[in-house]
Amino acid sequence: MRMKKRTRAPAAKVASKPAKRRKGAAPARKAGPGTAAPARKAASAGDKSTIRRLRAQLARAQARIEELQASAETDFLLDILNRRGFERELARSLSFIKRYHASGALVLLDVDRLKPINDTYGHAAGDEVLKAIVAALSDQVRASDVIGRLGGDEFAVLLWNLSETDAHAKAAALEEMIDDLSFVFRGSQVSAGASAGVAILTPHSDVQRVLDEADRAMYVRKAQRRHEAP
Repeated sequence: MRMKKRTRAPAAKVASKPAKRRKGAAPARKAGPGTAAPARKAASAGDKSTIRRLRAQLARAQARIEELQASAETDFLLDILNRRGFERELARSLSFIKRYHASGALVLLDVDRLKPINDTYGHAAGDEVLKAIVAALSDQVRASDVIGRLGGDEFAVLLWNLSETDAHAKAAALEEMIDDLSFVFRGSQVSAGASAGVAILTPHSDVQRVLDEADRAMYVRKAQRRHEAP
């Protein structure tokens, strides 16, 4: 008796059912190809705004630094360069002279009677004398020349493009101009005067050597004026 093979029925395929959406939940959106573009544009606009803001802050900071530097190099009373500012300008000028073989001179002026004026009439009177001296110096020098206040009663003038003879003549003219200034304090007529020393600027000069040379010449001149005084 032949036995028949039992054949198995193929397994039924179970179809996967989609997950049920919770009641009230919003349907998921499919990401389209242009979805990221608005986000990139917004980020780009934000970056540009930040860069503009940072540039404006940097410009303000640089302007403030320049303002502070100018303040640190300016005499607050007379609105001319102080020692620090004048020495920086002198160093720059010597570098120019060394490179281009230009000519120049440094004149130091020491006001002769400022301390007695301060002691007798007060510092306000002394300040008036100093302001008048600076105004007179400004009238006597060119726009390219530089005036500075090195100390309480000491001034420096940087003169461009003149010979040694012309430099000494200019120093004498500045002395005479300050000698001719007169003031009235408490009903008394007062004059100050000044002694000038000259140093010639050369390609081999340096700041300290030039200042020392003009300073020595100024003290020699001060001694001469004492002997010349009646």
